[in-house]
Amino acid sequence: MGTFRIEGGHQLHGEITPQGAKNEALQILCAVLLSPERITINNIPDIVDVNKLIALLEDLGVKIQKKGKGSYTFKADDINLDYLQTDQFKQDGRGLRGSIMLVGPLLARFGKGYIPKPGGDKIGRRRLDTHFEGFIKLGAKFRYNKEEYFYGVEADKLKGAYMLLDEASVTGTANIVMAAVLAEGTTTIYNAACEPYLQQLCKMLNRMGAKISGIGSNLLTIEGVEELGGTEHTMLPDMIEIGSWIGLAAMTRSELTIKNVSWDDLGQIPNAFQKLGIQLERRGDDIYIPKHENGYEVQSYIDGSILTIADAPWPGLTPDLLSILLVVAIQAKGEVVIHQKMFESRLFFVDRLLDMGAKIILCDPHRATVIGHDFKSTLKATNMVSPDIRAGVSLLIAALSAKGTSTINNIEQIDRGYENIDERLRAIGAKIVRV
Repeated sequence: MGTFRIEGGHQLHGEITPQGAKNEALQILCAVLLSPERITINNIPDIVDVNKLIALLEDLGVKIQKKGKGSYTFKADDINLDYLQTDQFKQDGRGLRGSIMLVGPLLARFGKGYIPKPGGDKIGRRRLDTHFEGFIKLGAKFRYNKEEYFYGVEADKLKGAYMLLDEASVTGTANIVMAAVLAEGTTTIYNAACEPYLQQLCKMLNRMGAKISGIGSNLLTIEGVEELGGTEHTMLPDMIEIGSWIGLAAMTRSELTIKNVSWDDLGQIPNAFQKLGIQLERRGDDIYIPKHENGYEVQSYIDGSILTIADAPWPGLTPDLLSILLVVAIQAKGEVVIHQKMFESRLFFVDRLLDMGAKIILCDPHRATVIGHDFKSTLKATNMVSPDIRAGVSLLIAALSAKGTSTINNIEQIDRGYENIDERLRAIGAKIVRV
């Protein structure tokens, strides 16, 4: 188990460029199974979860060539479907949450898709019902082996259908879209997710020959086609990483520039940090964060009541950033309620922050009230364990702002979502060592 040793209390300075988007990569990479032709993908992040999925595709028979840093070509013209029934697949697929999105493309092109119950962060219950209910409405037969936790769908030919999703699931929408593009007839998906990464997937599929309309809305219409061709695709920068660097700059009172952020795809993220009093400046497509020498003050509502920051489906605030915002609020002037609606275990990492001297009241599994220090006292260093990707980075930000030397164990969780994070932080002046 790896460890970061962090000497906190140092101001950072310089520029940092966000990696390619992890959550987009997991969708886009699965989509290469929809065509036998060559597909080139650029700006792929070099992180554990994405590399696991690339290895899984290779084991399925996809021909993969690395062209350069973050750039690969994929050719799925000789897929080994027998691999889906092997113990190796059951083990490999179980270790990656994004493996669920292999099912839609496999079902659409080959008439069957299987997956073991996926893993990923231990942040609460994450249902798969939306995925499989969509496949069933397209005409697939569903089966589930309870002993092995193994899911399967099969169909001779998928047929378009109208469906109203029970939740605006991003991965569920992506999976159903990838199944529907090769279905016979028209599919209409209402209450579809409309995140920028889902928009990116739909635009890529259209370049491959799909007919998807309503992109960017919660009502998608898909006219099925018989086959898809090749294309080239470049992924957006990772909005969660961008939010992480904003929070890092504020907590360490550092002057930072975040390069090439695709500002127009950030939605509520800049606004959420500005509600905590953090100053941001748009410079072209970069974000400039000045030193907050005098701290930052939480806004209150017009009637004076305490601010609540909550997650919501896009264009609301992504739940992946609430852990970061909670940590940033520790040094704000004022109070804020963080309301994590989606996952019931994501706020449990606050006990580590309490050990560091934070003033946080965990109201219930979904809500925490943070009383800010206004930099009148600093967090103190401690030894911690990273429970998941986002909590791990939040603890890292807390450690970089703390007085003394902290250690974070189980950093493999952080590596799942952040590319060479220690090297990149050292480049802007952080005192961090990987042990």
